[in-house]
Amino acid sequence: MHAVGAALALATLSLTACGDDLDQVKLTMAAGSPGGVYHALGTALADAWTRDPGIPRPQVATTAGSVDNLDRLRADQAQVGFSAADAAERKQQADGEHKLYALARMHDDYLQLIVRDDLPATKLADLKGLRVSVGARDSGVWLIAQRLLESAGISPETDLKVQYMDLPTSADAMRDNALDAFFWSGGVPTERVATLSSAVKLRMLDLSDVLPKLRQAFPVYGSATLPASAYERIGGGPVVTLVVRNFLLVNDTMSDDVAEALVRGLFQAQPALVDASPVARSIEHRSAIETTPIELHPGAMRYYRDVKV
Repeated sequence: MHAVGAALALATLSLTACGDDLDQVKLTMAAGSPGGVYHALGTALADAWTRDPGIPRPQVATTAGSVDNLDRLRADQAQVGFSAADAAERKQQADGEHKLYALARMHDDYLQLIVRDDLPATKLADLKGLRVSVGARDSGVWLIAQRLLESAGISPETDLKVQYMDLPTSADAMRDNALDAFFWSGGVPTERVATLSSAVKLRMLDLSDVLPKLRQAFPVYGSATLPASAYERIGGGPVVTLVVRNFLLVNDTMSDDVAEALVRGLFQAQPALVDASPVARSIEHRSAIETTPIELHPGAMRYYRDVKV
């Protein structure tokens, strides 16, 4: 018991460091699965933060995605993490030890419903009877897929040959002809999806027939048209699809000084983040403060006021 208390005290000290003590900060970042945008940005950001603000490199944890990241933040198993707005909204309303705060709105994710091109499916309802991955359990993809399927009157368990796979596993299964379709929510282009399209002929499905009902039930979602040029080798475009904002989040163990330093370092690191994923081009000061329904951390607010946002 004393050892646990000492460990918690050390963790608290590591997050309340300020000024010259930033080199004592210890962070774990919940960053999604390899091949996804979260993981690419998280790895680049962890490297960048060692230079500015000069903290020890955060441990970048591979996770199932948004829901898993949020659970880790709420349990203080991670102190920084990425999440889609829909999952964060739901998790903030749940009981839990630690409150969530936002450092910044990052990029927007686009729901990408990928099917084999040799199948006749043209809309969501056509997935009935097919082998479909709805994302890993406890991922943001899984949450969106559930809601979309419900809007279309489809039960994953009875109407689909459902699989619960993360992006790398879905891509491998599609390549091996063990899967017909998969849901993915991420930046465009997502490297793993683009790589798969070099090996398998794919199409993306349009969701315009189900989005009005979904957005009426869940206003946190937007819609957008993905142009045919989104992926060089994927057909079906342009398609209307779902859009969800992404946030960089922390929990309430983080001090104002550390939060401010991390946000400052985030914007200093933008060129490196763009190298890691093109979606980072959309990170800018004015949109970064748009984190409703998650409150900005007071330290982040201090940074944005300092740069006159």
